[in-house]
Amino acid sequence: MDFPAPPTDQAPLDCRLPAHQDLPVVVASPHSGNFYPADFLRIAAVPLAALRRAEDAFVDELFAAAPALGIPLLAARFPRSYVDANREPYELDPGMFEGPLPRPLNHRTTRVAAGLGMIPRVAASGEAIYRGRVPADEIEHRLQTCWRPYHTALSRLVEQTYSLFGAALLIDAHSMPSSASGIGIRDRDQRVDIVLGDNHGEACAPSLVDTAERWLAGQGLRVLRNQPYAGGFTTQRYGQPGLGRHALQIEINRALYMDEVRHEKLPTAANMQRLMTGFLEVVGRHALETLLSPPLAAE
Repeated sequence: MDFPAPPTDQAPLDCRLPAHQDLPVVVASPHSGNFYPADFLRIAAVPLAALRRAEDAFVDELFAAAPALGIPLLAARFPRSYVDANREPYELDPGMFEGPLPRPLNHRTTRVAAGLGMIPRVAASGEAIYRGRVPADEIEHRLQTCWRPYHTALSRLVEQTYSLFGAALLIDAHSMPSSASGIGIRDRDQRVDIVLGDNHGEACAPSLVDTAERWLAGQGLRVLRNQPYAGGFTTQRYGQPGLGRHALQIEINRALYMDEVRHEKLPTAANMQRLMTGFLEVVGRHALETLLSPPLAAE
C-alpha cells in the first residue's frame, strides 16, 4: 500500500515514512530529541549534561528499521526537558510562570507535583531547570512549535494507518534508567529489562500485549506490565481499542544498550536494535492478522 506523506511542519520532527506501508503499526519516540534551542540553554540553571539525563537517548535508533518493515516512524527532535510531548498540553505548574497565563492550567496531577509537566520544572536529577520564572508566553510558543506539530503528525499517521487497514497500533517507544525499579543491571535474576504499558488493559487489545510479552520473554528479557510505567498521555489519548486504535508503550532498560554516565551507545546497542526489529515484525504481523476489519480481511 502506498503511504501518503503528511505535510511538513516547522517543528523539529523526524518523520520517516516507508515507501509502502505493509503493517498497521506506527512507531513514535517522543523523548529521543536532542536539539536544544540556544535561548533555552541561556535561561537554564543546570548544565546540558543534566538536561540530557531526561532523554530517551538513541531510542529512535533502536527502532530505525521500522520504515524498512513498512512502518512509519515519528521521532521528536526537541528535547524532553524543553517540551514533554507525553503530557497534556496545559498540564503545567502555574507557579513556574511570570505573566498572564493563556488559560487555566491542569496543575492537580502527580506529574506536575513532581515537576514533570508539559514544560518540566525539574531535571532528571531533581534540580530546578530554570533560574527564575519562565515568561508565560513560552507556553503557547512551545505548544505551537513543538507539542502541537508532534501530535498533529502523530494523529495523522495513526488515522492514515487506520484508513488503510481498518485498525492501527501505535508503539510508543521509551527508555528507562536502570535504577527505575531500584534494581541494577548486574543482578540478572532481578533486573527489569522491558516494561509494557497498556494503561492497565484500557489502551490495547490483550492479544497484542500477550504476543509482545511472550516474544520478548522468549528472547531472554525480563518483562513486566504496567509497573512502574503504565503509559502516559499518548497511550491514554491514542489507545481506544473499541474504535480500532490501539496503543502500547514500551520502556527499555537503558543499561542494555548505553552507558548512562557517558551518554554513549554500548556495543550491545546493535543487538537491542535487532531485538526491537524482531519485536516490530512479530507484533506487526499479529496486528495484521487479528485487527483487520472483516471487509478488509476478506479482500
